[in-house]
Amino acid sequence: MNILILGSGGREYSIGLAISKETEEHNLYFMPGNGATDNLGTNINIKDYNELASWSKENRIDLTIVGPEAPLVDGVVDIFKENGLTVFGPSKAAAQLEGSKVYMKNILKKYNIPTAAFIETTNEKEAHDFIDTMTAPIVVKADGLCGGKGVIIAQSKEEAKEAASDMLAGTSFGDAGTSIVVEEFLDGYELSIFAICDGENYKVLPAAQDHKRIGDGDTGPNTGGMGAYAPTPLVNDDIYKKVEERVIKPTLEGMKQEGAPFEGVLFIGVMVVNGEPIILEYNVRFGDPECEILMPLLETPVSELFYKGATKQLDKLDIKIKDEFGVAVVMASANYPYGSSEPAEIIVDDIVDEDILNNTHISYAGVSKEDDKLFATGGRVLLCVGFGDSIKKARDRAYALCGQVHFAGKKIRTDIAYQALK
Repeated sequence: MNILILGSGGREYSIGLAISKETEEHNLYFMPGNGATDNLGTNINIKDYNELASWSKENRIDLTIVGPEAPLVDGVVDIFKENGLTVFGPSKAAAQLEGSKVYMKNILKKYNIPTAAFIETTNEKEAHDFIDTMTAPIVVKADGLCGGKGVIIAQSKEEAKEAASDMLAGTSFGDAGTSIVVEEFLDGYELSIFAICDGENYKVLPAAQDHKRIGDGDTGPNTGGMGAYAPTPLVNDDIYKKVEERVIKPTLEGMKQEGAPFEGVLFIGVMVVNGEPIILEYNVRFGDPECEILMPLLETPVSELFYKGATKQLDKLDIKIKDEFGVAVVMASANYPYGSSEPAEIIVDDIVDEDILNNTHISYAGVSKEDDKLFATGGRVLLCVGFGDSIKKARDRAYALCGQVHFAGKKIRTDIAYQALK
């Protein structure tokens, strides 16, 4: 198959890496890719979606996989489908589940999907009045896309009012915050559950846990994610069943009724409160770094899963998951998430330990290539991924690999998967 992957991060690299291991017969293309994806295939740079669709037809692309949320919200899937191309991802209309938090919360409310009590508003007084009825902490969310950072958990009513006012004035997140959601804070533990959907059918992947904050012990500001592990022992069959019956099925049925059948990855942010799954949010693509551990845990070929998802054939697929655990540790640049960092050459030691060699790999993200050398170019640079028959073994291997990777200012959390290893 000729396969095109849109995106440039660790998520897209890990999808490409998993597909490249299936067979040498796949030809991979990345748009735009990063400094390491050209080791897996060919990087192209065609930013206009109509031009990209024409290029895909000329180059006989059999399947396009869209990684990030922005092209989905912009309607890249609609353009590819209009050109008769097979593409995995939701339509522009269905992508509003992530593109607008107001739309998402209203879908949850309309189809009786369990979620936190909330108000959506563009009015400062209305937001403040609602906040006055609440008990802190209070969650304030910008409506639009903010790269995973448009959520404030305020520790007081005053802080919540200030966050709401700043968003509505456009000072916090620009136009993305001129409509907001204010909602109750849920006290429980958070999970990431991913359903691969084709509009009618779905396949659920093992639940993962992400680590959003920059510092050990979940301290400091939120990031795009500093590490993840899967499957998590914090989920049992009862929670999976409740998520399927109360969340996935009514969402797919509801989206059909809305005239926007959901195809692609439904990323369900779940808070488990007293054994009950409550929905925090939906995203319409894989989480990053969750994707980097889920792809290698799939025994079913990744290309087949996405192709059947894109061609409404998921009911014909028997999905198989490896009987092991994965842990990914993000290695970030010196100033992340506060600002940009100077490019720094990445040095990976020759790995002689058979255990590390056979049970780990690197997924590259924020990297560029110059004279065949890789450079960290800021943000989340790469992920060290380890596998094993226990979470501890997988984690120990991931951290052993971290010790083999060097660049100036590298920053990691040292406690990934701590919730499962308490």
